[in-house]
Amino acid sequence: MASVNKVIIVGNLGRDPEIRYMPSGDAIANIAVATSYKSKDRNSGEQKELTEWHRISFFGRLAEIVGQYLKKGSSVYVEGRLQTRKYTDKDGIERYATDIIAENMQMLGGRQGMGGGDSYGGDDSYGGGVGGGYDAPPSRPAPQRQAPPAPAARPQPKPAANFSDMDDDIPF
Repeated sequence: MASVNKVIIVGNLGRDPEIRYMPSGDAIANIAVATSYKSKDRNSGEQKELTEWHRISFFGRLAEIVGQYLKKGSSVYVEGRLQTRKYTDKDGIERYATDIIAENMQMLGGRQGMGGGDSYGGDDSYGGGVGGGYDAPPSRPAPQRQAPPAPAARPQPKPAANFSDMDDDIPF
């Protein structure tokens, strides 16, 4: 049986990214993103806004981009997968934490520094971004596209005289 482990988060950073480097030199970035949900209280009828915090980890080039361009308050779109890890806290109690492992990221909102509105994928590709800062690969001119030819004029069908003349093959 097939399965899907996919998460999409759109929210704001609650703090600046934490960047670390592994002994191999690969970057790791961790961020906390807030999302909110509005609901109406059943008893009082008042509108409530609930905030949920999500831990998101980035690896490699994507982590470097996060560290360079994102900061507290930045709006971000992240695609990734859920991963649960087990750890022992300082009191010796085993605990579980579920994090999001980012695969793609897009900066949202206005341009903050040089990075607003750019899209980056976890496979070291630059997704639909334009610009993106000093480390972005040189931009290539877009290929010239010719306008598609105008559609040929089709003869208009004659309207049905009554419902018995109409086609019964209705697509719904």
